[in-house]
Amino acid sequence: MNASSKLAWLLLSVTLLMTAPVFSQSAAINTTGAAADASAMLEIASTTKGLLIPRMTAAERAAIGTPAAGLLVYQTDATIGFYFYKGGVWTRLSETTASAGEGPLPVVNICCQHWMTKNLDVARYRNGDVIPRVDNAATWAGLTTGAYCYYNNDSATYAATYGKLYNWYAVNDPRGLAPEGWHVPTDFEWTTSVNCLGGATVAGGPMKETGNTHWQSPNTGATNSSGFTALPGGHRLSNGITFEQVGLIGWWWTSTELNTNPLNAVLRFLLNSAVDVFNFSDNKAVGLSVRCLRD
Repeated sequence: MNASSKLAWLLLSVTLLMTAPVFSQSAAINTTGAAADASAMLEIASTTKGLLIPRMTAAERAAIGTPAAGLLVYQTDATIGFYFYKGGVWTRLSETTASAGEGPLPVVNICCQHWMTKNLDVARYRNGDVIPRVDNAATWAGLTTGAYCYYNNDSATYAATYGKLYNWYAVNDPRGLAPEGWHVPTDFEWTTSVNCLGGATVAGGPMKETGNTHWQSPNTGATNSSGFTALPGGHRLSNGITFEQVGLIGWWWTSTELNTNPLNAVLRFLLNSAVDVFNFSDNKAVGLSVRCLRD
């Protein structure tokens, strides 16, 4: 058979394969030759490689004509993530996040703002640089750069529940305190969620964890209906010596700087004895909890 005949035969074979009905019940892609599970149309097995979903920009995704329900793509520009098509709209898949020093963190949606439901517990900036842990009181009091500690310098007792306490210099460090895809919210962003939950005079109830496992009695009005699960992690004073109010007050830095002299920044706090969300400012050397908001 000459070369032209071989080519013609190959083209005919490919055409027949493409047009012939397929009767196979399932297919397997693997290196072992094992058959696919009977319940699967397609089973892919590997311990060294993954499945790569089509990647595209938001504009390219929006340009897909008549997408099928369940269509899945990975969007490469803001907001980055997996999107699926359902009910006539594209929806980004709900996610958890994990960072060095912490396990996966569930996410809660409050009026289209996606919050972590645990306090931040990272020991490195986003670029991988180590955030110093500073237990010594005098050293802490003299800092003008980022650092963290644990309540009472006791990680065994407090870390798993309350995460770390950071000074505001860590919040504001250009290397990024929040994990990739997240940021420390501004005071305005806190206000957006607080207003969504009824305003500053009542929003603490929907935000606080219920019961008295962590909040001391009376834990007034706590319903946690928002899913935010605020905890009373206490704080470290700027003198570095004093830790106080664990069980009574939850404190969180915002990324909003109030002024540079005195060195103050804006924070939010919740009380065990109130349903308010309080707005306050304090010295940037104070150690407070941090909650992150998705970009």
